[in-house]
Amino acid sequence: MFDPVAILHDHNLMRTNCREGILSVIMKAGEPLSEQQIRERLEGNYDRTTFYRSFKVLQERRIIHKIVIDNQFVKYALDNSVTHKSNHAHFYCEKCDSVKCLDNTAVNTPELPDGFVAGSTEMIIRGFCNTCKTR
Repeated sequence: MFDPVAILHDHNLMRTNCREGILSVIMKAGEPLSEQQIRERLEGNYDRTTFYRSFKVLQERRIIHKIVIDNQFVKYALDNSVTHKSNHAHFYCEKCDSVKCLDNTAVNTPELPDGFVAGSTEMIIRGFCNTCKTR
């Protein structure tokens, strides 16, 4: 298990209760969460500004990353730079909206034309999770 205080220290960030809380919520969940799910599970009473500033800093420093399902649906998880996982695919259940990291499904950057530089490569596999496919 990762330690939120150590992660903040390793990324040269000051420890705040809100940052530490956001990381704790994500780590305890064991699965990617939406921003709303993180806010609901976050202990402490943080105003919107404090929450969003903390959230933004954690994204900018690549401590957490976005998993974009579509324009309206985004989940967050610890970044690969923290977990030391390789770039991997994600599975999205179209029935229950759960997202699962597929750590054993590597995502490779395709060959690009000369002069092009990739910023990131993402793969979302859509379907039904084990629970929903039997319902």
